Amino acid sequence: MRMFQVDAFTDRPFAGNPAAVLVLDDWLSDDLMLSIAQENNLAETAFTRPRPDGGWDLRWCTPAMEVDFCGHATLATAHILFTEHDAPGPLVFHTRIGTLQVSRAEAGYQLDLPSLPPEPLDALPPEAASSFATPPRRIFRNFENLFAELDSADAIRSFQPDLAALSGLGREGLVITARGEDRADFISRYFVPGAGIPEDPVTGSIHSTLVPYWAERLGRDRLTAFQASARGGWLGCELAGDRVILTGQAVTFMEGRIFLP
Repeated sequence: MRMFQVDAFTDRPFAGNPAAVLVLDDWLSDDLMLSIAQENNLAETAFTRPRPDGGWDLRWCTPAMEVDFCGHATLATAHILFTEHDAPGPLVFHTRIGTLQVSRAEAGYQLDLPSLPPEPLDALPPEAASSFATPPRRIFRNFENLFAELDSADAIRSFQPDLAALSGLGREGLVITARGEDRADFISRYFVPGAGIPEDPVTGSIHSTLVPYWAERLGRDRLTAFQASARGGWLGCELAGDRVILTGQAVTFMEGRIFLP
């Protein structure tokens, strides 16, 4: 069985966020798909299969669990379908979070994701609060993550999370964000050790909430975002009503053949 590894939200290998992609005729068993994700030990392994209506079913697994929403592995999957399978675009993916769409664009690919506006949060749970020496400027959440705005881009880069405590959140993650500098309107980092991802290099899904948040704060619907992990990655962002449009590139790093029991 063929498997690809793609670096998403980057135009060069060894940057962005790596994801494995398997294009299937039909689903493997849940246990086998999770075992493949554990063997890959990447933030996400994506599994997709064609639908009779011309769309695609899409699922994502971390090394610890199947997840509801992943942007970078959606981008990686679209890249493989476009480049290796000559799939016509736009690609329509049916997922746990709803319908996602990916199109070719001059600057790479465009991901059409749901907008998940920030929900008010009175206080961080103790598992997250222990990571902060001083209280964040603002806190909020969506259905799967906690968010904290810090004072500056420097504060984002120097942040030292308490990963042992954060693992107690389970599949819930912590996003930190701040106003950007230079090219970036805002920057972020993302930690979800309870799902097997100590720090995610570049995350599409969190921008479904970060984009409406910063669009309101900055008074603009078009923004440029940088995720300030060690690998780093850039995202073009647009708030379009109840959708978030992300623009990014992807490169194939590896093609391999896996042998299943």
